[in-house]
Amino acid sequence: MASFNEAREHPARQLWDQVNDVHAGMLGVEGADMHMQPMAPHADPKTNIIWFYTKSDAELTRAIKPGTRARFCLVGKDHDYHACLAGKIEVRADPSKIDEYWNSVVAAWYEDGKKDPNLTMLAMHVDDAEIWVSTGSKLKFGWEIAKANLGDEKMPDVGVRQHLHFA
Repeated sequence: MASFNEAREHPARQLWDQVNDVHAGMLGVEGADMHMQPMAPHADPKTNIIWFYTKSDAELTRAIKPGTRARFCLVGKDHDYHACLAGKIEVRADPSKIDEYWNSVVAAWYEDGKKDPNLTMLAMHVDDAEIWVSTGSKLKFGWEIAKANLGDEKMPDVGVRQHLHFA
């Protein structure tokens, strides 16, 4: 369960933990005539970069030009955390990152493993994010809705929203 307190006090740490805890989110590039697509993230919180394995001949890869911006959206495993991250994206086949995040799931997509000629990576430099943390408790949700409908409070308190900026 996502913590309201952590969302209020340490939202960036919570965001990176959530990114690293999901198997996939939806990645899309601005200005491209294509839908967002599922991609597995590998976050580096120290640099505010999310790395994605992909193929150099993929439609998404071909859509990325210098200065292209992207959005990555995710829903946490418990469905009580939502985030949308934005930043510049580039194609960058960094051998150290390929090694760092390599695993059996990634290997299944590349016939020649780390030596596959189509293997490349995308580096999304996150500079902006919006997070929403909501209660996973049906009881709390019901209580908050009842209080709002009875006039005790104007709006139900069922979550936390934060906007984050990264350098």
